[in-house]
Amino acid sequence: MKSRCAWCGSDPLYIAYHDNQWGVPVHDDRLLFEMLILEGAQAGLSWLTILKKRENYRRAFHDFDPAKIAAFSQDEILGLLQDAGIVRNRLKIEATVKNARGVMGIIEEYGSLSAFLWRYVDNKPRQNAWESLTEVPPKTAESVMMSRDLKKRGFNFVGPTICYAFMQAVGMVNDHTVNCFRHAEIRAMAGQQ
Repeated sequence: MKSRCAWCGSDPLYIAYHDNQWGVPVHDDRLLFEMLILEGAQAGLSWLTILKKRENYRRAFHDFDPAKIAAFSQDEILGLLQDAGIVRNRLKIEATVKNARGVMGIIEEYGSLSAFLWRYVDNKPRQNAWESLTEVPPKTAESVMMSRDLKKRGFNFVGPTICYAFMQAVGMVNDHTVNCFRHAEIRAMAGQQ
């Protein structure tokens, strides 16, 4: 049996996410935006709750196309409040639209969301070597900086802890514990043995 990070539990959806996606370096703008929004949607809820609603989020938010979401009208936002397939929290839904507008500004200025975000780790995944979950910090200096910069651009639901969870999810940091079979695999993806 494979040894995994203690947080992923036994749910097949959670295990698949841990084994195939969490910590894999992401440079695709659409997927980066999706993960930023989903991490914000998770605030106060379990990640498994969000994973179970992920396909509904993709449907409701046009596969996380920031240009389409940035153009949402107030009526469309009100319609999403009736959508049982997503977290029906007005602030989180409105933040998705605000954040999409912020992403459009970032792309205009930096060429891509990826170029903007990956600067926080000097464009190279950080390789951590945690023995247990208790060692993993809830935030870092980089996630505090990312949070501050995104908030200055009008983003919401991007606190330092959310930003760090995002950085972990999209492989900006390798926070698989060293006993997890994915730790070495993710390290190898970054070209580091």
